[in-house]
Amino acid sequence: MAINTLSGRFLILTTMFVVLAEVLILLPGLANFREDYLLTRLERAQIASLALLTTDQMIEPDLEEELLKNAGVFNVVLRRDTARQLVLSSPIPQPVSATYDLRDPSNWALVRDALARLVDPENHVIRVIGDPVQKGGLVIEVTMETGPMRIEMIEYGLRLLALSAAVSVVTALLLFALVRRLMVVPIKRVVAHMSAYAEAPEDARRIIEPTARVEELRVAEEALASMQRQLTSALKQKERLAQLGQAVAKISHDLRNILTTAQLFADRMEGSNDPGVQRAAPKLMNSIGRAVNLCETTLAFGKAEEPPPTLSRFMLGGLVTEVLEAEQPPAEAAQIDFITDVAPNLTIRADREQLYRVLSNLVRNARQAIEATGKPGTIEIGAGEEAEGWWIRVQDTGPGLPERARDHLFQPFSGGVKKGGTGLGLAISAELVRGHGGRLELVRTDESGTEFKLHLPQDLEILSQSA
Repeated sequence: MAINTLSGRFLILTTMFVVLAEVLILLPGLANFREDYLLTRLERAQIASLALLTTDQMIEPDLEEELLKNAGVFNVVLRRDTARQLVLSSPIPQPVSATYDLRDPSNWALVRDALARLVDPENHVIRVIGDPVQKGGLVIEVTMETGPMRIEMIEYGLRLLALSAAVSVVTALLLFALVRRLMVVPIKRVVAHMSAYAEAPEDARRIIEPTARVEELRVAEEALASMQRQLTSALKQKERLAQLGQAVAKISHDLRNILTTAQLFADRMEGSNDPGVQRAAPKLMNSIGRAVNLCETTLAFGKAEEPPPTLSRFMLGGLVTEVLEAEQPPAEAAQIDFITDVAPNLTIRADREQLYRVLSNLVRNARQAIEATGKPGTIEIGAGEEAEGWWIRVQDTGPGLPERARDHLFQPFSGGVKKGGTGLGLAISAELVRGHGGRLELVRTDESGTEFKLHLPQDLEILSQSA
C-alpha cells in the first residue's frame, strides 16, 4: 500500500493515534498501580503494628521481623495524637533517598514519580507517608525498598500494554475497514468511472450512476454524473455538426455512383430492341431504389440517428456477381476482365446493402484506375473463411496508388486519386466495415496493381449509438 494514497495516509494516522492511546492508557495505569502498591504497604504495616499497640510487652525479634517482612517494609512509625512512635523497626540497608506523601498527591506528581521509578533500575530505600485506615492514628510512615515495586510495575505495564494494544488494534482495524468501506472504496469507484469515461466520453453507458451512501460522496457523484451527461451531449452534438457536412458529401458521392450505374444501363438500353433490355431493366430499378434509400439515410443522419448494420446471412457469391455486373465498363472503354474466386456455398453474416456499397466502391476505384491507363486490366474478387471470421480480397492490375493518396488513404477529402474526386469512397468503405466490427486494410500497392483486404468477424456485436 503506497504511503501517498488515501488508504496509506489513513493507516499512518490510525497507527499514530493507536500509539498515542497506548501512552495515555499506560501512564495513568502505571501511576495508579504504584499508588495502590504503596497504599497496600501502608495498610499492611498498620495491621502489623496493631499487635504491639494492644500490649506493653516487647515482642520477640523473630516475630517483629516476620511482621515487617509480610508487610514488605523496614520500619513503621505511627503518629497518634501528638506522639510519634516507632512501632516496628529493623535495620535499613542504606539511607533513605526520597520521601513520598500519599495523603493528597496530584495526578501529575503520581505520573511523574511512576515514570522516574520505572526508568531507574537502582534499588533505593524510600519513606512513604499516608493516612492510617479506620482512623487508626494521624499519620503512618514506612520505609521500604523500590526494587520489588519496580519489578511488579514492569509486569503490570506489560500486561496492560498487551491488553490495551489488542483492544486498540482491533478498534483501529474496525475503524480502518469502516472508513475504507464508506470512503476509500467509493472514491476509488468515482476515480475508476472518471478514467473509463475519459477513454470514451461519447459513450453514454460510461456515465456514473450515483450509489454512494455517504451524503457528501453522493452529492459529488451526482454532480459528476450531471457534468458527464452534459459533456456527452455536447460532444455528440458537436460531432454530428462536424459530420453533417461530411455526411452530405458521402451521400452525394454514393448517389452519384449509383446514378452513374443507372446511366450506364440506360445507355445500353437506349435505341436497342435487344432482349437484354428486359434483363437490364430490373437492375436499373434497383439502382434507382438505392438512390432513394440513400436520400432517406441523409434525413436519418440529420436527426442524429445512425442505424447500425442490419445483419443477415446470405451467399457472398451472388452479391459479388451483382457488383461486377453493375460495374461493367462501357464498350468503348478499356478491356477489363473480372475474375471471381468465391466458393458458391460461402455464406457470411453482414449487412448486404452496406457490403454492396463497400465492394462497389473498391471495384469502381479499380476500374477507373485501369481505364485511366487506357490499357487492358484485370479485377479479381476473392473470399474465404477462417477461424476469426471472413475475408474478402479485391485486387487489380492497375498502376497503383500515388504517394499522396497512401498517406491519407481512409480520411475523407484527403485520399482522392483521380481528378475531381472527393476521396470519400475508401473513407465510406472503411467506416461501414468498422460498423461491422471489422477492418479494411491496404495489403499492397505498386506499379503491378493494388490489393485491398476486408476482414469481418463472426461474432459481431453491433451497439446502437444513442442520440
